[in-house]
Amino acid sequence: MTAQPVNIAGSKILITGPTGQVAAPVIDAWAGQAELTALARFSDPAQRSALEEKGVRCVAADLADPAALKGLADDFDYVLNFAVVKTDSFDYDLAANAEGLGRLMLHCRSVKAFLHLSSTAVYEYAGHAPRAEDAPLGDNHRSMFPTYSISKIAAETVCRFVAHQFGIPATIARLSVPYGNNGGWPWYHLLMMEQGVPIDVHPERPNLYNLLHTDDYIEKLPLLLGAASNEVTTVNFGGSQAVSIEDWCAWLTELTGLEPEFRDSPTAFGSLAIDTTRMHDLIGPTRVDWREGVRNMVATLSPHLLKSDAR
Repeated sequence: MTAQPVNIAGSKILITGPTGQVAAPVIDAWAGQAELTALARFSDPAQRSALEEKGVRCVAADLADPAALKGLADDFDYVLNFAVVKTDSFDYDLAANAEGLGRLMLHCRSVKAFLHLSSTAVYEYAGHAPRAEDAPLGDNHRSMFPTYSISKIAAETVCRFVAHQFGIPATIARLSVPYGNNGGWPWYHLLMMEQGVPIDVHPERPNLYNLLHTDDYIEKLPLLLGAASNEVTTVNFGGSQAVSIEDWCAWLTELTGLEPEFRDSPTAFGSLAIDTTRMHDLIGPTRVDWREGVRNMVATLSPHLLKSDAR
């Protein structure tokens, strides 16, 4: 069943993790439309000041701290949890990412909808088979981020428990690979190509993912909020096109003339393409073609690298 988008205009919205790559464009898009509150540790005062200049109310809080939410309002219409902690300490990261999520949901239990941004990193590696929402879970990202996959799985479990126990409409969206004019994984690969740094890839090629452009996920967020239910809606969240690291690096070569150096590594993240069936049924396909999205990313962040015929 297709979800109906919620009305962002005039809504009171809490966004956690507001300075991260995914949340920052959402803040830019919604500032002025909605009454936004941003929650983060704000260890960098400049980041807080930049948000406040956009009219965003900022609340400094560490979600690992049980007392951190005492000064936070509890009358939000919608909450979007983009926050994630990756310190490699299991105690701290589970406290922030899982326990903290539970406390946040309890504090904001009167919301119309709660959106928790999870990750496809919760899936067990399974070669090139697209992962559907009922696929086996596993410690996918251990080689680079020791606590990440387990923290994400734990957070999903806490989210479901709290939503079921207290009747909070919620959606869990398992994010694939976000990118756009503010960067992302293809951007890091371009920098590595420019500097002659080898790019580690899993030897079971091609390494497929579902790039999700900023424009697409901003468009889909109101639909994901609209899909929230007390039973908790769990859905993959990526671009409709599966594309490999090898292919997007080849496209970067066409755009810039720079060549990637691939290095096979069994510990590199393997292919993690998603089954988009439920996503398409719920919120529809994405619109940004990955080639055009990557070209625009390079034109915005490194126009000097574009060949003349790619500008």
